[in-house]
Amino acid sequence: MNNKEIVAKAIYDVVKDDLSLEQVEQLLENPKSVDHGDVAFPAFSLAKVYRKAPQQIAADLADKIENRNFKKIEVVGPYLNFFMDKKVVSQAIIGQVLQEKNHYGDTTLGAGRTVPIDMSSPNIAKPISMGHLRSTVIGNSIAFILEKIGYEPIRINHLGDWGTQFGKLIVAYKKWGSEEAVQSEPINELLRLYVHFHEEAEEKPELDDEARAWFKKLEEGDQEATELWKWFREESLKEFDKIYAMLEVGFDSYNGEAFYNDKMDEVVTLLEEKHLLKENQGAEIVDLTEYNLNPALIRKSDGATLYITRDLAAALYRKRTYDFAKAIYVVGNEQSNHFKQLKAVINELGFEWSQDMTHVPFGLITQGGKKLSTRKGKIVLLEEVLNEAVQLAENQIIEKNPDLANREEVAKQVGIGSVIFHDLKNDRLNNFDFVLEDVVRFEGETGPYVQYTHARAMSILRKADFTMDEKAEYVLDDKDSWEVIKLLQKFPEVVLQAAEKYEPSVIAKHAIQLAQAFNKYYAHVKILAEDPQKENRLALVYAMATILKEDLRLLGLHAPNEM
Repeated sequence: MNNKEIVAKAIYDVVKDDLSLEQVEQLLENPKSVDHGDVAFPAFSLAKVYRKAPQQIAADLADKIENRNFKKIEVVGPYLNFFMDKKVVSQAIIGQVLQEKNHYGDTTLGAGRTVPIDMSSPNIAKPISMGHLRSTVIGNSIAFILEKIGYEPIRINHLGDWGTQFGKLIVAYKKWGSEEAVQSEPINELLRLYVHFHEEAEEKPELDDEARAWFKKLEEGDQEATELWKWFREESLKEFDKIYAMLEVGFDSYNGEAFYNDKMDEVVTLLEEKHLLKENQGAEIVDLTEYNLNPALIRKSDGATLYITRDLAAALYRKRTYDFAKAIYVVGNEQSNHFKQLKAVINELGFEWSQDMTHVPFGLITQGGKKLSTRKGKIVLLEEVLNEAVQLAENQIIEKNPDLANREEVAKQVGIGSVIFHDLKNDRLNNFDFVLEDVVRFEGETGPYVQYTHARAMSILRKADFTMDEKAEYVLDDKDSWEVIKLLQKFPEVVLQAAEKYEPSVIAKHAIQLAQAFNKYYAHVKILAEDPQKENRLALVYAMATILKEDLRLLGLHAPNEM
C-alpha cells in the first residue's frame, strides 16, 4: 500500500458512514512542504455533514484515528497532516523490493490476454526517418508496460507496402533508375527516385496517370510489376531491420497493407449485408452522422478500396487471430479522425469489441520548430541520428572514464538510449524540438543522467562488497532516505498509471525523480561510513538501483553497471 492508501484507510475507518473510501482518497493532498507531513486531509468536505467548523472536525478526527502507522498526526487549522512512521514504511518497502527484485510492481491484471499493438509501420522504399521514431519507441514501451501488468503484447509492424506510391516508384525506376544503383544503396536510391518523380510530376502531370496505370497492373498481378514490388519490399526490410536492431525493437508480425488485399471483399460484403453502404457521387460510403463524423469512404467510384477498408479487414483479422482484450494503434495525432471512423464502422457492423480498440496518438518531432517532410527530400535519417548519438556518448565516456572496459557497447546503450529516453520523457501528445547535443548530455533530465545514476549506485555496491541478506530487516528513518523510499513505494502505482493512460512518460518522469532523489541522498549522506546503519543504507542503494533499472527496461533502455 502507498502512503495515501494507508491514510485513506485510517480516516475511512472513522468516517465510513459519511464518505466512501474512494471519496476519502480523492480528497487527500500532498503537502507542499515536508514540514507539513507526507499526506494531508482537508476537513472542509465534512463541514455540512457534521455541522461543525472544519478546524473542530480535524481535531475530533485526530483523536479518533488509530495511530499505529504514523509517527504523528498534526492538526493545522482545517487540515490533518499525517507524518508516516519512516521505520515501518522503509522496512516494508526495502524488504519488498529486495524480495521481489525486478518483479516489484508486477500484477496479473491482464490475465494473459493478448493486446496487438500496431506500431512503427514505415513505408516500403522510403528510409526510416526521425518521424518514425515516436510510433516505434512509444509502442515498444507500451508493450513492456502492459506485459508487466499481465497482458501478452503482440507487436505488429503494419508496413506501408501497397498503394499508388508503388506505381510512382515503378515509373521512376523504369525511367531514371538502374539495378546496380538500387542494389548498392537500396533505400537511398529508391528515395531519390521517389523525390525525383514528384519534382517531374509538378511539370508533367501525365506521370501520375502512368503511375496509376502501373499500380493497376500490380493489383492485377502483372509479373513485371509484382517482381519489382517484391524486390523493393525485400531490400527495404533488410534496411529497416538494421535500424530495429539498433533500437532493440522486435516484431511478432510484419503483415502490412498488401497482406489484406484478399481480405477486403469480405468487409464490403458484411457492410452490404447490414445495408450500411450508401452511394455518394458514384462512390460507396458509410454514413456516420450519428457519431458526428464525416462519412467513411469505403470504395471509390473506380472500385478501388481505401485505407479504412484495409484497416477494417485488419481489425477483423486481428480479432479472429488473437481474440484480443484490447487493440492499440500507436499512430500520429493527425490520424485521429480516421480511427474514430474505423471504430464507428466496426460498431455499426454490430461488433461490440470496437470499444476495445484504442488509438494512442502522439505529437510531432520538429527541428527548428518545423515539421520534417519526406516528399521534398528534407528527411532526417534515424540511422544517422542514432550513429551520431553513439559517437557523442562515446566522446563523453572517454572524458569521464577512459579505461572503461566495454566502452563501445556502453556508448551504444547510452547514445541510442538517450534518443529513446528523450522521446519518451515528453508527454506523447506534445510536439517537441529535437537537438541532439542536449539529448546526449550526462546532466539534466536526460537518459544518460538516469543511466549514470544506476552506474553510480552499482559502483557503491561493488566498493562495499554488499551482499543482500534475505532474512535481515533493513530500516531507515532519516530525512534524505525518505524521499527515495517514497519513490520506491510509488513505483507500482506509476506502472498502473502508465498502463492505464498508455503513457510511457509517466515511467520516464519517475526515473528522473528517483535518480534526482538518490543523487541528493548520495550528496548528503556518507553511505559507506562504518556505523550501525551502513548495511541499511546499502540495502536502500540496492533497492533504488533495482527499480531504476526496471524503469529503464520498461522504456526499452539498458542500465549499464559502469559508465
